[in-house]
Amino acid sequence: MAEAQSLLAANLLSPIVIAFLIGMAATFVKSELEFPQPVLNAISIYLVFAIALKGGTELAAAGWASIWKPALAALAVAVLLPVWIFWVTRRLMRMDISNAAGLAALYGSVSSVTFLAALSFTAKLGNPAEPFLPLLVSLMEWGILVALLCARIALQRQKQGSLDLREAVVDTLRGRSVILLLGGLVMGYVIGEQGFQPIKPVFEDAFRGVLVLFLLEMGMVAARQFRDFLKLGPKLLAWGIGAPIIHGFAGVAIGQFAGLGIGGSFVFGAMMASASYIDAPAAVRATLPDANPGIYLTSSLGVTFPFNLLFGLPLYYAFSTWLHRV
Repeated sequence: MAEAQSLLAANLLSPIVIAFLIGMAATFVKSELEFPQPVLNAISIYLVFAIALKGGTELAAAGWASIWKPALAALAVAVLLPVWIFWVTRRLMRMDISNAAGLAALYGSVSSVTFLAALSFTAKLGNPAEPFLPLLVSLMEWGILVALLCARIALQRQKQGSLDLREAVVDTLRGRSVILLLGGLVMGYVIGEQGFQPIKPVFEDAFRGVLVLFLLEMGMVAARQFRDFLKLGPKLLAWGIGAPIIHGFAGVAIGQFAGLGIGGSFVFGAMMASASYIDAPAAVRATLPDANPGIYLTSSLGVTFPFNLLFGLPLYYAFSTWLHRV
């Protein structure tokens, strides 16, 4: 109990969480603080590319022998997690096909910001995750396509038309996160540690400072969703908190089974617990126009993201620490 409280305190007092809370407070008091959209785009591109680039250099030194098990686990999660979410939201929550697939796409994918926050959290505690985790993120992005495929099959059964799955595949492949993650990994792998040294001050030393700025903006965005958060029904509120806990614990266990250490298992759990609110909503909006953003986006950004950032990360880390001691 004392260990869990210390982890929670360490998380709440971390710069990224404090920045997030400041951003929320700025919105609640109707401050004029805001980031220009081009600046936000540049920051998000930098963060994803920087972590992938560093991961690629570490991957070049580590080799592929230690990667195949976690990679297979990530692929399995990318297939099974969206199917599970689609089934639960359809059968237990009685949602229509489009909205169920919308939640499956967001919660079956990965939030890049939650992933980055988890990497920072575990590194701060002295248990850094394995360097190839960005590769697993890019593999788990395919959960978006699986969710859309579930919708296509269900819609065809009801004879309500069909979805252009080919277009969804192409959109996902050329999506910003996939390009940056895979491109950064390839670049880092090719240049290696020696080639990374000249650009290290930009892509490693400045990383945490830029992440703090981004979390400041995320706090403002999450606070803007607060009114919609209050409008969510009790089932969706329970889903926004309960789903990440269940998925996060399962992810930690899967990570350990795949051979990841305390930090890697924790980050894998945080990846499964997270819900995308950038790439997946764009794919859902383009492919399932009948899905209600007030359901899938508010649940993801207004409920799950703040919960994970404030309370979920120390919870998954404590579970990972306990599991590796058993």
